[in-house]
Amino acid sequence: MIDGLLVALGFLTRIPVPGDVFARPGAQARSLAWYPLVGVLLGCVLGVIAWALQTSPPWLAAALLVSAWAWLTGGLHLDGLADSADAWAGGMGDRERTLAIMKDPRSGPAGVVALVLLLLLKFAALASVPAPAWLPLLLAPLLARAALTAAFLGTPYVRAQGLGAPLADAPRVAGMFALLATCALVIVAGRAAMLAMLVAIGVFWGWRRACLRRLGGMTGDTCGALAEVIEVAVLITLALQG
Repeated sequence: MIDGLLVALGFLTRIPVPGDVFARPGAQARSLAWYPLVGVLLGCVLGVIAWALQTSPPWLAAALLVSAWAWLTGGLHLDGLADSADAWAGGMGDRERTLAIMKDPRSGPAGVVALVLLLLLKFAALASVPAPAWLPLLLAPLLARAALTAAFLGTPYVRAQGLGAPLADAPRVAGMFALLATCALVIVAGRAAMLAMLVAIGVFWGWRRACLRRLGGMTGDTCGALAEVIEVAVLITLALQG
């Protein structure tokens, strides 16, 4: 089981793990159930950074937090967001054209705009909540990565050779347990957290419907976009609640 956690850490963050864990049979599939926990760990690291910056000017602290967030995750999901934005805009409703554009490593105007807007919204949301913003920094990465677990459990993966293909065979019982544990943790966190979870569920539902209509399922890039959009939606929801 521990190899699944190590794979999840190594894939979703820059935290170093032994390289051989990725070659262990079934380790990638087992990693899916650990995604929410990785979100909690990421949130804890960001919370410590926010605590250290709590006496800094809010705008500067928010900018440093967004930068640290992107560095800790290696920009993995930001890349997926940019590719998805380009593909959705340039695909013009056609499935094959959309999938082809996603494979292009270059970023077009839609991808650049999506990245700028998302990072701006993250910055503004973090600058709007009282330091050290423990709840937003814990909930956003937790709910985003729980959404990835839910996506692989309940949405077809359309690229047979894609980076996320091994996750399509993830153990369902472990994944469902991880999602239930996430819900329990959010409920314990209070009303604001539960509202943020409802918003995340709404984003997930809309994303899943769009992916099924356009592609017949999801790809690694659309999963990256899902994670980023849920993170910013959760941050905005909590910022608006004060």
